[in-house]
Amino acid sequence: MSDWVWSTAFYSAALVALAGAFGVIWPLHWIHRKSRLRALVTVVGGLVVVLVIAVITPSPQSSAGARSGIDEFMPAFHFREHHTIVVSAPPDRVYAAIKSVSADEIALFNLLTGIRRFGRPGPEGILNAPAKQPILDVATRTGFVLLLDRAPSDIVIGAVVVAPLGTRAPGRDLTVPDFIALTQPGFGKATMNFRTEDLGNGTTRVETETRVLLTDTVALKRFTPYWRTIFPGSSIMRATWLRAIKTRAEKASS
Repeated sequence: MSDWVWSTAFYSAALVALAGAFGVIWPLHWIHRKSRLRALVTVVGGLVVVLVIAVITPSPQSSAGARSGIDEFMPAFHFREHHTIVVSAPPDRVYAAIKSVSADEIALFNLLTGIRRFGRPGPEGILNAPAKQPILDVATRTGFVLLLDRAPSDIVIGAVVVAPLGTRAPGRDLTVPDFIALTQPGFGKATMNFRTEDLGNGTTRVETETRVLLTDTVALKRFTPYWRTIFPGSSIMRATWLRAIKTRAEKASS
């Protein structure tokens, strides 16, 4: 089942539970038939579905052959999202756009990251990126590690996204060997890439893929509800990120 289906069901059930909670206080005729008992049943039913979706964890997947840099660092994974776009610019222009695009160029980026941090300012990072600064530079100096930079075809970054309770995840001091060697129980690590493919005639296909691997079932159970919650916003953000790269690259080529 796709992540969109899981997340849609997750949010739908949460909304049903919320409507039921409202009905316990103020039953509506067209939903609860003015019955607080019906409203309470709606709350319980919605919450049960939310919890069931939260505890159903995916099986690990693997990439079908190493065709890009991300396969070198995470050939197996539990979660994945993938987006692609065609740009009317050659690969070197697209690569330059990938390296230089900033958060304020990405539609809805600041809104979605603001929601993720609950409106709090927080420290500088990919969820609180300064304006006019290349977003990849911000990421790699605030917790992500640059795993691969193979101009103009492949860029891969990685980060530790789950750590055992009471343990702090590696941040700015994370190194490539550390990332590769991290297999201890209780951790989760993520990779994200940008890959270009020359289509000829001055056009380039750009794809971005995000993968997350959890090192044991405890970490997987902790991360799954988080992924179900953030996936829609994350997917939208990746798509608008590609759109910003396309806009910048094509403007530079005109």
